Amino acid sequence: MTTSPDLLSLGPTDATQRLVLLHGWGADADDLLDLGELLVEPSVSVVALRAPEPHPFGPGRQWYGLQPIDWEALPAAQQALTERLQALGESVPLRQTVLLGFSQGAAMALDVGSRLPLAGIAACSGYPHQGWAGQSGMPPVLLTHGRHDPVVPFAASEEILRMVQASGGTAELLAFEGDHGIDASVLPQIKAFVQHCLRTS
Repeated sequence: MTTSPDLLSLGPTDATQRLVLLHGWGADADDLLDLGELLVEPSVSVVALRAPEPHPFGPGRQWYGLQPIDWEALPAAQQALTERLQALGESVPLRQTVLLGFSQGAAMALDVGSRLPLAGIAACSGYPHQGWAGQSGMPPVLLTHGRHDPVVPFAASEEILRMVQASGGTAELLAFEGDHGIDASVLPQIKAFVQHCLRTS
């Protein structure tokens, strides 16, 4: 495993395909790393990015202030993540990269990823940012969300689905009978989505 202050990386250094992980509010880069390993073949690089800001109420990190939402900080967060993904694209092309985010990380994945030539975007228990809309020609999107999520309402992913489809994009929503998390019941479908996107990239 390769570590730096900004990311954790697993898999071969000469990989030609990649899965990039964006953690949720209050977590850190290691939060989704074990999950990422389950979703890809050993030949695929897995990179977990660390959000840039310290969490205000604990040891974790945040992509921007969330309680309340700091919309004024969002443009800088968007730009910073765009630049980080473009830098990663210098070693593995973005067209051979799938972006997966959870919660706040899912919102960032959808927002920034919809404007990049990625192989696919998986957004788990996410929500749309203020002013976001699906982009024409955006990557295919897989959404997962618990029907009883008390943190981010299930309706948030329903709204994302509607917006992506309204833009002419491809999206699917996997619902599960749970709360705020990535349920084991949807892991096979997430894995199939990631691998299909990489296979056809």
